[in-house]
Amino acid sequence: MFSCWLSRLCRGLSTPTGRVTHLIQGSLSRRLMLSSQRIPELSSFVARTNTCGELRSSHLGQEVTLCGWIQYRRQNIFLVLRDFHGLVQVVIPQDESAASVKKILCEAPMESVVQVSGTVISRPPGQENPKMPTGEIEIKVKSAQLLNTCKKLPFEIKDFVKKTEALRLQYRYLDLRSFQMQYNLRLRSRMVMKMREYLCNLHGFVDIETPTLFKRTPGGAKEFVIPSREPGKFYCLPQSPQQFKQLLMVGGLDRYFQVARCYRDEGSRPDRQPEFTQIDIEMSFVDQIGIRSLIEGLLQYSWPSDKDPVVVPFPSMTFAEALASYGTDKPDTRFGMKIVDISDVFRNTKVGFLQDALSKPQGTVKAICISEGAKYLKRKDIESLRKLAADHFNQEVLPVFPKANRNWNSPVAKSIMEEQRSELIRLMEIQEDGVVLLTAGEHRKACSVLGKLRLECADLLEARGLVLRDPALFSFLWVVDFPLFLPKEENPGELESAHHPFTAPHPSDIHLLHTEPKQVRSQHYDLVLNGNEIGGGSIRIHDAELQRYILATLLKEDVKLLSHLLQALDFGAPPHGGIALGLDRLICLVTGAPSIRDVIAFPKSFRGHDLMSNAPDSLPPEELKPYHIQVSWPADSEAEKSSLNQPYHPES
Repeated sequence: MFSCWLSRLCRGLSTPTGRVTHLIQGSLSRRLMLSSQRIPELSSFVARTNTCGELRSSHLGQEVTLCGWIQYRRQNIFLVLRDFHGLVQVVIPQDESAASVKKILCEAPMESVVQVSGTVISRPPGQENPKMPTGEIEIKVKSAQLLNTCKKLPFEIKDFVKKTEALRLQYRYLDLRSFQMQYNLRLRSRMVMKMREYLCNLHGFVDIETPTLFKRTPGGAKEFVIPSREPGKFYCLPQSPQQFKQLLMVGGLDRYFQVARCYRDEGSRPDRQPEFTQIDIEMSFVDQIGIRSLIEGLLQYSWPSDKDPVVVPFPSMTFAEALASYGTDKPDTRFGMKIVDISDVFRNTKVGFLQDALSKPQGTVKAICISEGAKYLKRKDIESLRKLAADHFNQEVLPVFPKANRNWNSPVAKSIMEEQRSELIRLMEIQEDGVVLLTAGEHRKACSVLGKLRLECADLLEARGLVLRDPALFSFLWVVDFPLFLPKEENPGELESAHHPFTAPHPSDIHLLHTEPKQVRSQHYDLVLNGNEIGGGSIRIHDAELQRYILATLLKEDVKLLSHLLQALDFGAPPHGGIALGLDRLICLVTGAPSIRDVIAFPKSFRGHDLMSNAPDSLPPEELKPYHIQVSWPADSEAEKSSLNQPYHPES
């Protein structure tokens, strides 16, 4: 197997001739063999001989030197020493000859950093700790050195100790010592390394860094603006390396990859970061199937060994199917409760609001069935679901209890029960205690509200003890055939790109671009995991004339901003496509972390603040002067200015 992929790798490189070929291939083979067999040397180049977490009964009798933090001390007889690798118990010497060692280890505050040297011995019979990997042994200390003392901490370094997130972010360097944060960041590192290996070593991708200082890009999210020393001229931080990776394809690089830092000024949005990381990929001469196969192999190869293996190929679903069945373009397919179109059941109904909805274009009646809903949901739960639908979607939702022995049915629901009860039960396969949530209206709106209620119902049922979404299950799904354009929210008569303006139209729909652009599907594909979008990409437009038409005529964008890209497309651009995986979101789902902030070493708060360093910060006018800008203060400027000089209070 190794020789197969090695030969594929070597074929992907430019092939030297003669003796040089043998030297390169032989050296590469030896290196890859060694790297695949080698166990990491965790104590090379440093003062310790071993890590705290690696010692076992097989090390009995060995003289070791350990470095770490004092986690716990008991009766001045034992202490537990912690490093990144784990915990080990240390026996504090009690005899007079070791008084100086005892003094150091007994007087040092918790979380002080020490170095100890001693012998690995067995714990006395009956004192073993099966919950600790090192629980069969302990260290009989001979010498100790206090490397640094620790002041009183704002919180204990223990995973079970509850801390507010604001406090964790303010003292992030302490929070990083926790086992959970150590696990999250180390797993992230291992997965990224495996991704590099898969892309670069196995499939010949080239890891290329692209600029951070760029210019404004039309469409998409808001960008961070960076002043320059030229009056009135600004850089922008890139939302993604989109244009650069397309230009790399024009430049003949063929296969590009980057662990890319990206920036979006999205304001106060929960569980988003103003700076985030993408696994960014672009390929020439590829189609959707090729990109999807690459990503499936990449995730399968880099998937953590302590999780159930990834099964490929991933299922796929069109955007239209996802919306119709799940009410969203990122469906969580771990549980059912699908949306059912029951319009035909009510074609001859006498219920007024259903009649009214079905008489309009795109008018439908949709419903979801909550199995055991009558058993687990309370009346206040049903009312909160109805209120959510009304407040956020301006949509009426009607609960119907076809089989349950409840008197919660409204007069309208009772009317429905009398007319269509049996047909409703048959079509929606309603069991005992099932509850139907029914709504009527325009197709997309009706699906969207039920999609949201579907997730809310899952939350409510799981809060009552039911398990609908197995946390150990990873349900991948490709969503394809998105619309190329959407109506602008602020001006529905105008169009905006559903993905971005460089996405190619579906080959079957190109003829509609000039007549019915809203009907054109795109070659855009999203990867969804457990109801979260973790990746998105597309086949790109490689024809300059088509790209210019879409930008200028359909999207009404200023093509001068993209003159460099349009010019490049005119100089023999190959067909190309790519994808970007959201690394933060992916690792968050893999680790089961409650927020992406738990898989980023130094994240910002939900308001975009760094609570540790108090960034962003103000600058004095003299430092702004070289950039030819000045601050325009709001009406209460005096209060604003004075607040800059006040102590900073972290967000709660």
